[in-house]
Amino acid sequence: MLYYLHQLRELFSPLNVFQYITFRAAGAAVTSLGVSLLLGPSLIAALRERKVGQMQRADGPQSHLSKHGTPTMGGALIFLAVSASTLLWMRPDNRFTWLLLSVTMCLTAIGFWDDYLKLIKKDAKGAPRRRSS
Repeated sequence: MLYYLHQLRELFSPLNVFQYITFRAAGAAVTSLGVSLLLGPSLIAALRERKVGQMQRADGPQSHLSKHGTPTMGGALIFLAVSASTLLWMRPDNRFTWLLLSVTMCLTAIGFWDDYLKLIKKDAKGAPRRRSS
């Protein structure tokens, strides 16, 4: 969206920097960091308040047992930060960016499904692996 600000460069010449991918990439990185720093503490507090904690399998490594109760669903924060900054700073006519966002959304949905199975269905194994024929 901010990409189109470069079209106003006749009115204000510094707006020309919005056409450069390096400037937009840096802006997206800073925006993503800002979104995650602003939303992160409240999201983690809300997850702890609702006792959305990770369940560990008993057959896993002993070192992983200390992770029991760690708030899960952190991928939601990453998805929000990355998606918001990408939509704000991307060039809307670039099909590869839309492909990237689509793949990110699909992988986020798989992660959400896995966490749903672990938390709501109380299945410590989570999403089943792909079965080979």
